[in-house]
Amino acid sequence: MRKKRVIAGIVTSALLSTILIKNIAFAAYTVDGVSMQPTLKEGHHFYINKLTNRFNKIERFDIVVFQMPGEKQVLVKRVIGLPGEKIEYRNDKLYVNGKYVPEPFLKKNKEKVYGNPITGNFTLKEITGKEAVPEKCIFVIGDNRLNSRDSRHFGFVHEKNVIGEVKP
Repeated sequence: MRKKRVIAGIVTSALLSTILIKNIAFAAYTVDGVSMQPTLKEGHHFYINKLTNRFNKIERFDIVVFQMPGEKQVLVKRVIGLPGEKIEYRNDKLYVNGKYVPEPFLKKNKEKVYGNPITGNFTLKEITGKEAVPEKCIFVIGDNRLNSRDSRHFGFVHEKNVIGEVKP
């Protein structure tokens, strides 16, 4: 009888631990849309680490899931700009604080447009009115630059709205 209680206690503890870890540390999502193609295709299922932005610093080119204030839908985009950085696109190239930064993950998308630009020219000041990314904020863009609603449209994403990081 005592052995059954111990086993039941272990099973219950394991189930509760699994539920807690799943709800606190990880979340499952499905890509809805084409804004991150070809990196993440529509219908692609993935898990995010919800502890990333609590314990690890968000870095350039991380793929993050976030929620815009007042919206239910979550979005998945790539981090391009970090707090304090000046972002500019010129001739389809990313410049951070005036220095060119290659974006190798865009190679497939650039091949599809036969030499035409996929990212239009802009500076942060032109599209947001700010010289640099504000503190505790990030600037995000979808990999499918021609079909993405991102920071070029809705502005900066506050770090408190970041749910977690995607590891494709």
